[in-house]
Amino acid sequence: MNRYPTYIMAAPNGARRTKRDHPNLPITIPELVEEAVRCLEAGACALHVHVRDADGGHILDAGLYREALAAIRAEVGSDLVLQATTEAVGRYGAAEQIALVRELKPEAVSVALREIYPEGSDPAPVSDIFNFMSDEAIWPQLILYDADDVRRFATLRHGDLFRQRRSSVLLVLGRYATNQMADPAELEVMLDALEPARDGVEWCVCAFGPAENEVARAVFAKGGHMRVGFENNLETASGERAEHTADLVRAAVAEAKAAGRSPMTATHLRRAIALWR
Repeated sequence: MNRYPTYIMAAPNGARRTKRDHPNLPITIPELVEEAVRCLEAGACALHVHVRDADGGHILDAGLYREALAAIRAEVGSDLVLQATTEAVGRYGAAEQIALVRELKPEAVSVALREIYPEGSDPAPVSDIFNFMSDEAIWPQLILYDADDVRRFATLRHGDLFRQRRSSVLLVLGRYATNQMADPAELEVMLDALEPARDGVEWCVCAFGPAENEVARAVFAKGGHMRVGFENNLETASGERAEHTADLVRAAVAEAKAAGRSPMTATHLRRAIALWR
């Protein structure tokens, strides 16, 4: 069995879903804190954090992020790696995303390759922000939405755009759009596209819809990491509605252990991140 450890990250809210989608979706900072505690107890070692404005809308606001991250940290201490997001959601450009990272200086941050570095754009700001993240010991995770994104990343990985010794990527299976639920077969397509850069990459997967747990099983078997939660999926493996993201974390932990993978603690993950730089 594969004894290589794996990290399980919880994504409890995302940018788009609301209480109409699930009454326990955390929107406010106190709700995020409560869910963070539940996810930690369920076995997550990292939390993917979105903050919302007064109307519940997605916002990239350094002040709100500081408030949320400090509140979560006050409850969980150092037992979760806290990852901010720069997700655009059609509202923010690359310059605003980069500005958030510079102002916030989070422990970890996810950035979509196609958003922060659109095809044909100037690579200098991207190179600069990756240099900045390296200097500030920020863990960047690049979001790759399809096989074309992965192939582009694999090509860029051989240049000097990214400063990290080992890059970290999130492979996204499926979409919010109707009939775009994740298909486990997509994983092979994404990994085939990643192959040219595989030796220098730590990869994680998130999967939209009820196939999340099935995808997790395949991911752990192949040596990857997994992000689970209400941002992408609301259902348990049995098809019932989960009560909290922590339920999905608990299921992922069980799949990891069944595959012979040891779920990381935050301390373990931070040590790994230090080696990836």
